[in-house]
Amino acid sequence: MDLKSTYNKIAKDWMQDHHSDTWWIEGTNKYLSYFEPKASILDVGCGAGNKSKYLVKNGFDVTGIDFSEEMIRLAKEQVPAGKFFVKDIKQPLDFESIFDGVFAQAVLLHIPKNEIIGVLKNITTPLKPKGYFYMAVKELKPNSRDEEIVKENDYGYDYERFFSYFTLEELKKYIQEIGLKVVYENVTSSGKTNWIQIIAEKL
Repeated sequence: MDLKSTYNKIAKDWMQDHHSDTWWIEGTNKYLSYFEPKASILDVGCGAGNKSKYLVKNGFDVTGIDFSEEMIRLAKEQVPAGKFFVKDIKQPLDFESIFDGVFAQAVLLHIPKNEIIGVLKNITTPLKPKGYFYMAVKELKPNSRDEEIVKENDYGYDYERFFSYFTLEELKKYIQEIGLKVVYENVTSSGKTNWIQIIAEKL
């Protein structure tokens, strides 16, 4: 299973499918309340720019990254005011800029747990001291596997994706381990999925 190839394949269908999601709005608005107008935010795993568009609309200076070339192409079309780059979060990001915020919504759920600390360090390295990090992942269901490859056919063709599922306490330990302090936590239900949202400050 090659996740990058999957997202290049499903990019346009995925973009249209997720336009109407609302579970993320309350937590994202809470996150944005920590910033001054025009603050710089790095949208990690930005996909086709759906959330980047929301951040720009709310007055923020947005840079988006994703490992899918097709997602980045769509993001540039959707959000001409943003800056978008193809980057893999499993590698050092090499940004010269220092960001006021790093926003990672529904992206770390594709990272194997044995790699999560390294990836968290990669994506929070460009964050300013006293800057804020946001993450949202799927909550682990009772008596379920915490990692799996899911076969799907939502768009009329077959594709596979890897998922990790987390508990709130587990995530708070990761955040502490990388030197950030949790300032907000929330679990939001959307259909059959519970989404854990955390905001943390870089010390």
